[in-house]
Amino acid sequence: MQELIQPILNLLSPEYVISAGYVLMTIIIFTETGLLIGFCLPGDSLLITAGIFAARGDLSLWKLNALLIPAAILGDTVGYWLGYTTGPHLFKKKKSLFFNPEHLEAAHRFYELHGGKTIVLARFMPIVRTFAPLVAGMARMNYKHFLFYNVFGGIGWVAGMSTIGYVFGRQFPWAVKRLEVIILVVVFVSVLPAAIPIALNWFKKRRNREPVAAMADRPPNEL
Repeated sequence: MQELIQPILNLLSPEYVISAGYVLMTIIIFTETGLLIGFCLPGDSLLITAGIFAARGDLSLWKLNALLIPAAILGDTVGYWLGYTTGPHLFKKKKSLFFNPEHLEAAHRFYELHGGKTIVLARFMPIVRTFAPLVAGMARMNYKHFLFYNVFGGIGWVAGMSTIGYVFGRQFPWAVKRLEVIILVVVFVSVLPAAIPIALNWFKKRRNREPVAAMADRPPNEL
């Protein structure tokens, strides 16, 4: 069993992917951004770790960006068209327990108004990064509009993360020996944009429920 699982675990390790070379790194970035099965693959952690290795001279920062930026842009493009081609079937689908076409219409309106910001910000959010272009395609977001922010976000994400890793590696050469800690910090910071609104919403709902529960517990003569 371990022999079967180990290759999958290797793909989740930025250090292993980097040691395998540019080709595997390119495939990972493309899959993580373009295919639904890639949501669990390393993205931010891979780019920052690659930047650290580039600072040590093991990789070329220019070559890294020249390969991974197009991979990220192409990945989002594939995700968009996957959503675009399946979208019409969903729009025609009748309302059911697990599907409401009105939600897709709402997503369409949202992406028309805020799509660009969504596509760019999603680049820096694990899991959301994988599904955002698919939803944009399903919502029939204007492709030229999508492409502009896809290119802008792809360049910003890959170049930004790899450069951060490079600068960090140059300033702190010992960083390569503490990659596990750095990766954990990167993952934690990456999920904050999604986790904070969820947490705030949970506390808000809990606070709103407490007065209702208190009123329900009071005797009838006190109401």
